[in-house]
Amino acid sequence: MPFIDVTIAEGRSPDELRRLIHELTQAAHRALDAPLPNIRVVLRETPKTHFAAGDVTIAERETRA
Repeated sequence: MPFIDVTIAEGRSPDELRRLIHELTQAAHRALDAPLPNIRVVLRETPKTHFAAGDVTIAERETRA
């Protein structure tokens, strides 16, 4: 049973998140031939102030741009 766990910065619409779930599910189904009911997807939305790369948060990056 594939379990796909995604951490993503907050800010996407419900439709975008739903499309992501769909695409991840379909990719696992195609790549692994896993039955659709056995594929689990969890999206974890993180505040932009709690998500950083290179010691710079996404919020800081957006402020600088």
